[in-house]
Amino acid sequence: METERGHASPAYLTTAEVADYLRLKERKVYDLVRQGAMPCVRVTGKLLFPRQSIDLWLMNHLEGDRASRRPVPVVLAGSQDPLLEWAVRESGAGLALLCHGSGDGVRRLLAGEAMVAGLHLLDAHSGGYNRPESLGLSGMRDLVMVRWATRRQGLLLAPDNPLGITGLEALAGDAVRLAHRQPDAGAQRLLTWLLARAGVDARRLRFTAHPSLNEDDLALAIRQGEADAGLGVEAAARRQGLAFVPLHEEAFDLALRRRSYFEPPIQRLLAFAREARFAERAEALGGYDIGELGRVVHNA
Repeated sequence: METERGHASPAYLTTAEVADYLRLKERKVYDLVRQGAMPCVRVTGKLLFPRQSIDLWLMNHLEGDRASRRPVPVVLAGSQDPLLEWAVRESGAGLALLCHGSGDGVRRLLAGEAMVAGLHLLDAHSGGYNRPESLGLSGMRDLVMVRWATRRQGLLLAPDNPLGITGLEALAGDAVRLAHRQPDAGAQRLLTWLLARAGVDARRLRFTAHPSLNEDDLALAIRQGEADAGLGVEAAARRQGLAFVPLHEEAFDLALRRRSYFEPPIQRLLAFAREARFAERAEALGGYDIGELGRVVHNA
């Protein structure tokens, strides 16, 4: 978006600017903020209004969105993410965690069984992530997707990497027991894509008998010696003291309905993610780039 002078629009508006943008009196803006009805952040006592959030707020007041209102459970579904899981607890967002993979998150979001879903689903044809049309979400006319982080995916290996595994090619054969995720999990879709790109025949791999249902389960299976390797995020490897071989950078996004974006649990979570200690935690966990956190990457 460009201004009349050709400069990029500011990411944040002041109270006077948002009042002018919405054609409201400043006093009305203050009233809306006091009622918790308008998204804003407070920096050193000054109110700032994220432009993207204000645009979403406007769209949320369209008649079509109001007509579709019905309560949804305060549930975070989809893929497990160590940083997101920590932030939900620390922020006091009040979201219940029901993380059984990205595919399950899509289904629960569509069915109205979750307020938000964490997704990292690769489109094998384009190499892009979380494309609504490839997820079956293109029919959601009020779908919003917000960037959470860019994450580093790779091979999780036993401490000190005793088998000397350096890449996907080393997984072929009977020597390596490979932990895996359920078929519609984002990590499993990524593994299939990476294997094909590397020319490794999945039929030559020795998978464990049962899938791991989340990142922690997969990392724990390797830590406990039930598997020798598996694909997961760097943060999960660090939590369990595992070796890690990086393979891919991926986008992890939050998908939700537009009206849910303004619900207190989501606003508390996003506000917490702007605090300094959140950035410190992301750095400590490892494998995260949070430079785009909060950016609206899709707005139906």
